[in-house]
Amino acid sequence: MKRYMPLILIGVILFVAGGDKVFPGAVGKVSTQTRTSVNNFLIGRFPSWKPKTNPYKRTERELQETEQK
Repeated sequence: MKRYMPLILIGVILFVAGGDKVFPGAVGKVSTQTRTSVNNFLIGRFPSWKPKTNPYKRTERELQETEQK
């Protein structure tokens, strides 16, 4: 069994990567759904980065002060 694990892993990766183009019908839909689920999971693991500070805050404040004068 240990000997076949790399082949099984490669087969699963190929199925998820391009199964919807190769297999017709329901099997292709399963491949697409699996790929979408994996993508959403990975995107959820890495939330979008947001800076802690506003780099333009000082500039905006200076512009407002200049406009008020």
